[in-house]
Amino acid sequence: MSLTRFHEVGKQDKSLREVEGLSTLPREMTKIRRALVSVSDKSGLVEFARGLVEWGVEIISTGGTARVLREAGIPVRDISDVTGFPEILDGRVKTLHPKVHGGLLYRRGVRSHEDAIRAHGIEPIDLVVVNLYPFEQTVARNDVTLEEAIENIDIGGPSMLRSAAKNHESVTVVVDPADYPLVLAELRANDGATSAALRARLARKVFQTTSRYDAAIAEYLRRVVEPTGDAALPEVFQLTMSKVQDLRYGENPHQRAALYGDFRRYFRQLHGKELSYNNILDLTAAAELIAEFEDPTVAIIKHTNPCGVGSATTLREAWELAFATDRQAPFGGIIATNRPVDASTAAAVAEIFSEVIVAPAFEPDALAILQAKKNLRLMQQLAPLPKRDWAVRSVPGGLLVQDPDRRLVAADEMKTVTRRAPTQAERHAMLFAWRVVKHVKSNAIVYARAEADCVRTLGIGAGQMSRVDASRIAVWKAQQAGLDLRGSVVASDAFFPFADGVEAAAAAGATGVIQPGGSVRDAEVIAAADAHNMAMVFTGIRHFRH
Repeated sequence: MSLTRFHEVGKQDKSLREVEGLSTLPREMTKIRRALVSVSDKSGLVEFARGLVEWGVEIISTGGTARVLREAGIPVRDISDVTGFPEILDGRVKTLHPKVHGGLLYRRGVRSHEDAIRAHGIEPIDLVVVNLYPFEQTVARNDVTLEEAIENIDIGGPSMLRSAAKNHESVTVVVDPADYPLVLAELRANDGATSAALRARLARKVFQTTSRYDAAIAEYLRRVVEPTGDAALPEVFQLTMSKVQDLRYGENPHQRAALYGDFRRYFRQLHGKELSYNNILDLTAAAELIAEFEDPTVAIIKHTNPCGVGSATTLREAWELAFATDRQAPFGGIIATNRPVDASTAAAVAEIFSEVIVAPAFEPDALAILQAKKNLRLMQQLAPLPKRDWAVRSVPGGLLVQDPDRRLVAADEMKTVTRRAPTQAERHAMLFAWRVVKHVKSNAIVYARAEADCVRTLGIGAGQMSRVDASRIAVWKAQQAGLDLRGSVVASDAFFPFADGVEAAAAAGATGVIQPGGSVRDAEVIAAADAHNMAMVFTGIRHFRH
């Protein structure tokens, strides 16, 4: 709720229990007379401190923060003057002292607390401004050492923040420089005081921040102890992320939605309408699929399912192959490329309506062509997708957590199980189709063919209750697109439980099959392939995708 709205509510004589659900908060304002400022991120610090001084606030500070403030001409009192104890252990111990935490935690108006701070010469601290050592940024570096990581675990900062936040009835606490203007605005509006609603909001932000900070430390130390990732899943699964933005709605207009985490570290929007929940799901699926390929490749995604993929010597050729697989489904779809989009490709893509195009870059002429469509979202992929430790799905009362499905199969891992081994072209098509079928919802079937310097999908069947139905849909899609399946190969995300799936593929013209194997009827399936002189390989790997 905005600060303006809060004051409007107050003018209408409504209680704080109607403001953000803060039913137990006191109504009174709290004057700020003394502030403890110790920050790692010094953005906006000087301006904020000047604003505090204008209201007669005494500033206590530490180390580098005090130096920055003094250099700006702002009067500062050293923390050692308050505690009567010097900073020691290279600054590891400076604020961990009763005269700091007593000044934060004592309850104003409680006689025993008031008597205690007077007896021990403890001065009240009304405002704490602290942000933490950059642990997450430090451990994100590839060259970080364990010693560096340990030194960036903040101890005093979280302790002060938690003390102040616990006592937010009387103490204002700021952990985020973005909140400096909000605090100064309240001081101006309330003659140097802050409201109970603001203090509660800022306290809540503190506990969100410290919980995320601790989770990041725990996760880093887990990786240090278990660097191969082969150990059991963690006993406590921690997931804390900051909100990036609210979305207009979720999958449907009646569902609320928001984006959390570091999405913008990997994607930057160059043009078009704001991304929707479904756009983000689809472009993520498209980016994960396109990452499987090294040659110039285009993938078209609809509702997270591939509807066409092509690889060729140029991006324009790859687009023509991908689009030819299905000329209906791509309407309103997501297009992903693994090469910068050139003008020729942009001109071809612009002929159909798409929701999003995601690419590593867009050449200037291509950008000019595509920006003519004002609603088309153009997304630049800034970095390779992160190698996630876990894939997470929500279930009632908790989460399902698993390793991400990164496993593929190399050419030398494919086991030929039929009398005839695949030709070089068939093997090439099999490996291509196997990469695609991994990203198709189960039950999944993909027909593909390698031709000269290119390889392409010909028909895709997704999300069916039986594998033979998925195969029939893939064949029907190819027929609708006018594509000949003779000489193609078929990939199945899981084993063929009966010979009928292979029989259907042979009838459609396929000459090769790639599948995991492992059915109790494998012998029947292999015999059916042999009867049609098909080459079949087993991967030993299943790619269910629910």
